[in-house]
Amino acid sequence: MAEQSKLLLIDGHSILNRAFYGLPDLTNSKGQHTNAVYGFLNILFKTMEEEKPDHLTVAFDLSAPTFRHRMFADYKGTRKPMAAELREQVPMIKEMLAAMGICLVTKEGLEADDLLGTMSKIGEAAGMDVTILSGDRDLLQLATDKVKIMIPKTKKGGTETESYYAKDVRETYQVSPTEFIDVKALWGDTADNIPGVPGIGEKTAINIIAAYGSIEAAHEHAEDLKPPRAARNIVDFWDQARLSKTLATIDVHAKIDYDLAAAQIGNIFTDDAYRLCKDWGFKNILLRFDKESVDREEKDLTSRFSHLTSRTAFEEMIERAGQSQETWIGAGLFLKDHSAARAGQIRALAISFEGKAFFAEADTEARQLSLFGSEADDGSGDLIQSTDLRRGLQALADAGKNLAFLDLKEALSQLSFSDRGRSFDLQVAAYLLDPLSSSYPTEDIARDQLALSIPSYSEFFGKKKADQIWEDPEEVEHRMHYACYQAYVASRAPQKLLKRLEEQGMRALYEEVELPLVYTLYDMETAGIAVEKEALKSYGDQLVGRINELEEGIYREAGETFNINSPKQLGEVLFGQLGLPGARKTKTGYSTAADVLDPLAVNYQIVRDVLEFRQLTKLKSTYADGLAKVIADDGRIHSSFQQTVTATGRLSSTEPNLQNIPIRMELGKEIRRVFPAMEGCVFVDSDYSQIELRVLAHLSQDPKLIEAYRQGKDIHRATASLVFHTPFEEVTDQQRSNAKAVNFGIVYGISAFGLAKDLGISREEAQEYIDGYFAAYPRLHDYLDGLVEFARKEGYAVTLFGRRRPVPELKNSNFMQRQFGERVAMNAPVQGTAADIIKIAMVRVHDRLAKEGLRSRLILTVHDELLVETFEQEEQEVREILDQEMRGAAQLSVELEIDTHSGRNWYDAK
Repeated sequence: MAEQSKLLLIDGHSILNRAFYGLPDLTNSKGQHTNAVYGFLNILFKTMEEEKPDHLTVAFDLSAPTFRHRMFADYKGTRKPMAAELREQVPMIKEMLAAMGICLVTKEGLEADDLLGTMSKIGEAAGMDVTILSGDRDLLQLATDKVKIMIPKTKKGGTETESYYAKDVRETYQVSPTEFIDVKALWGDTADNIPGVPGIGEKTAINIIAAYGSIEAAHEHAEDLKPPRAARNIVDFWDQARLSKTLATIDVHAKIDYDLAAAQIGNIFTDDAYRLCKDWGFKNILLRFDKESVDREEKDLTSRFSHLTSRTAFEEMIERAGQSQETWIGAGLFLKDHSAARAGQIRALAISFEGKAFFAEADTEARQLSLFGSEADDGSGDLIQSTDLRRGLQALADAGKNLAFLDLKEALSQLSFSDRGRSFDLQVAAYLLDPLSSSYPTEDIARDQLALSIPSYSEFFGKKKADQIWEDPEEVEHRMHYACYQAYVASRAPQKLLKRLEEQGMRALYEEVELPLVYTLYDMETAGIAVEKEALKSYGDQLVGRINELEEGIYREAGETFNINSPKQLGEVLFGQLGLPGARKTKTGYSTAADVLDPLAVNYQIVRDVLEFRQLTKLKSTYADGLAKVIADDGRIHSSFQQTVTATGRLSSTEPNLQNIPIRMELGKEIRRVFPAMEGCVFVDSDYSQIELRVLAHLSQDPKLIEAYRQGKDIHRATASLVFHTPFEEVTDQQRSNAKAVNFGIVYGISAFGLAKDLGISREEAQEYIDGYFAAYPRLHDYLDGLVEFARKEGYAVTLFGRRRPVPELKNSNFMQRQFGERVAMNAPVQGTAADIIKIAMVRVHDRLAKEGLRSRLILTVHDELLVETFEQEEQEVREILDQEMRGAAQLSVELEIDTHSGRNWYDAK
């Protein structure tokens, strides 16, 4: 054994535990928690870089956490059980370490401390320098001149490591490593369930052992110990002190089979470890792997990328692609302008088929020279233009090729399909499989569907924006690789995605709802909605007038002027100076959050004015000012509809968000007046009536709820009649209002606390309402309980149409998170089914308008509402289409009802 050989020993559970609590909760695409494993590996790599060991072993307790009770079966530990999210990562880290070829040691009946102590002695006896990495200070007793104890410590938001040889233990604690055992015997350690001696803390324990050397010697001289309480207790609790010393003493001569040769470090960056890192989403760790550990397909992938620099070469490639028998042809499309109002020019296009990818850019002077062994130019010097790229893409669609894109909606600005089934949207398909993800970039789809690791945008371009990278001649190689990767993944992922959708019962949802919806949303975005600029300005002026009135009133009530938008100043005025009740202190002053101010509004005019002031200033900035900035050259606003954002399947809109226009206050509703139908048209607006309650009636099959709907009763009055045991005709408006709150609250899993807050009643009274509701609709209660049990067992909630919403919160160790998970499990099937129905209705209405040859267009959706810009002579036909397609979107046990109105502007139509 070489004199300089180094052995690194790691306390597995200790470091895994530190990593778990040191990092935020991370999950991979399969919902597995990964933060502890990720943190452990980073600590491992950092320690290996610092220590440079040639031998490595990780020790684990067989069942963690364990307690040192080898000889004391009646001694009860009090340590909390391991969090479920951490427990599931123990076998994961063991699998990873085994894949890396790292020596793992466990033994029944022995704790990791005993294993580490024994292995450190074996290493030291073999002449090795030994380092033990652990967060447990018990291990300081193992320190010698050749054995170093490293203890990670969080400091200033980062992790630092304290290192202790024998001399360092003496300098820090004034005792030797072996004497440190006796310190622990007196001081105790609740983390390790060492009771110690009552009344003796760390400082006293150190002073006693520094003076006497052991607990035995201290016990013999008990009458001399200071303070008197320590002297008394070491006698009274002597048996406990001896037990504590036994518990604190690490066995360094345990009977284990440990071969130092097996601990020698080889290549830890193996193919198996690489695949696990990909599967668990450890992008940064993948960068540590040598090229030799990358799959053969990945190693030679970029060699199959070609840069085409002439029109002739590009057209020849398109011709070959058109003749290919490949199932899917992948396309990476990059536009100069992403606005739905303008079909932006194509900057670049990558096409992938038969395992190869080809890249072409619309030419500029900086792009005339290829640097990457491109396919030979025919010498004619013909340059590629944006129109060439567009024609080439359309030629493939016209040839009946199946084309796949990361973002199909964006591609529709450049081409049309006669058969929608020949197009594919990777993001939408990936979203259905993993609706909790925040985004669906190419690299994530490659990892999750193809087990392929490719660089991300930031790895190619850093923080540069698109305009910068596409105009920079030095980025041409990165552009080519980035685009080709996208096209290559698009060519290979559809079959994998479709297979997984089929396995999870969502292929029909994708093909019959989500994919057609891409086309519907594209047409809606392209059409946009008109805005009267002058009306918008007048609306803004109206808001300013009212805002000024409120501002003056608030200053009058306060007796001074201040910044109403400053929570700190507002809180000081309301609670510090005016002395309003219900003050809640924060680090920066008094809280002025809505939940604090809302209860005060009933009795205090200044609070009512502040809340209205807030609403109106938000209206002005978001809509009066915000809308003016996004009016396109055609005088219309072209909102973007997001299909892959919400976990329940609901659509959202951005730039601007037209779905959040407030409708509860009159001035909020007034904003709809600035949206007029174009000349010769009216708006026809259809809104589903109580769609979620009707869905709930169908899914639960509660007979009383179904019967109330079938009889056409006012459902809220019917509920009030049942809950309050009042004849239907005698239900008061207040009872109906309260029943309405319960009806809609039940859909969202409302608690007695939440209902009490909403209705301004006591929690006990709110609970009586909820109990009465479930007594009135008993099957509903069983149904909702069943949803929670299903989600807990299967890990997801599911809609009537098969849409899945994972509910990992149900397995969270945090009580509040589990409660949230229960509400999700109850709500997701209902809200998700309603979302599916409105999407089906959108597609059917959109397609029917086209099929009937009408000029009227579906232009907007807001939650359960559809807005059609309707030519006057087509109004009756449009109303019939809305009625037929919205009512017929789903066959439920109760009829789907809609309210339809028309008007010259959106306000009047609504």
